[in-house]
Amino acid sequence: MIVVAGEALIDLVVTAEGQRAVPGGSPANVAVTLARLDQPVRLLARLGTDEYGRQVAEHLRTNGVDLGWAVRAEEPTSVAVATLDASGQASYEFRLAGAADWQWTPQELPELVGSPATALHTGSLALALAPGAQVLEDLLARERHRDGLTLSIDLNLRPSIVTNRPAEQERVRRQVPLAHLVKASDEDLAWLYPDRSVADVMAEWHAAGVCCAVVTRGGEGAWLLAPDGTLHEQPAVRTTVVDTVGAGDSFTGGLLAALADLDALGDRPVDRLTAVTAPQWAAVLRQAATVAALTCGRRGADPPTRAEVETLLTAES
Repeated sequence: MIVVAGEALIDLVVTAEGQRAVPGGSPANVAVTLARLDQPVRLLARLGTDEYGRQVAEHLRTNGVDLGWAVRAEEPTSVAVATLDASGQASYEFRLAGAADWQWTPQELPELVGSPATALHTGSLALALAPGAQVLEDLLARERHRDGLTLSIDLNLRPSIVTNRPAEQERVRRQVPLAHLVKASDEDLAWLYPDRSVADVMAEWHAAGVCCAVVTRGGEGAWLLAPDGTLHEQPAVRTTVVDTVGAGDSFTGGLLAALADLDALGDRPVDRLTAVTAPQWAAVLRQAATVAALTCGRRGADPPTRAEVETLLTAES
């Protein structure tokens, strides 16, 4: 079972035709992607008891996400206003003050020792916004020390919310070495390190103890720095873009699902990831890119099923 920790919120999607409220949040989108790819997944989230919170919970359950560790919170549900331009590119405005997602306490976290968890994935605002970010960071630190499961982080930075670049650089410097797998977008890194190359940042993460560093590059595809220092490049899978909402999250879900299929997630995570061969890394990247492309071809964060992914991969081979 893969555990995903972090925000589950409402995306208020605004287009020229009007607006609609749909469940979202980067970690929640990753969890839904994993479930649709037939991976057992449990979401560690704080879900509001308001109408939006009930809508989010129903969406997650309907898609097969296990909510056994979700906390029912009295605080309101976070709202992200996603405005789509004519090309389908999303820009975001967030309504987060006092919301449920960021109020974690240590007592609300489950005991992962002895659980069926093989991996823990988190990131985005959940690792950035106080007070809950520190609680989740402490959880990552404990699990890295225990060495009992694979740890994954997606930076998914939000400069419109967390605007202090030096503070974000320090946070990322502190949190990245806690993970075995780190994913970011080239836009994340361009904002975080405007004077550094992507290759330089990936090499720094590798030296800090990250086994696998992945950077998505939009229409240019993705790069993956494997444990042996080999750089793998995956071109973007061609698609007609409807919008990009949830594309990065579905890429992450596709990546983790492919690694799970290889039995590359679990205890002794460094050994497991090191054992992945070059052809297998290429296949992992190809699946992740395919999942993201299929999501871009639909409206909103609507990741594909395993059957849909396998059909497209078969057609391409």
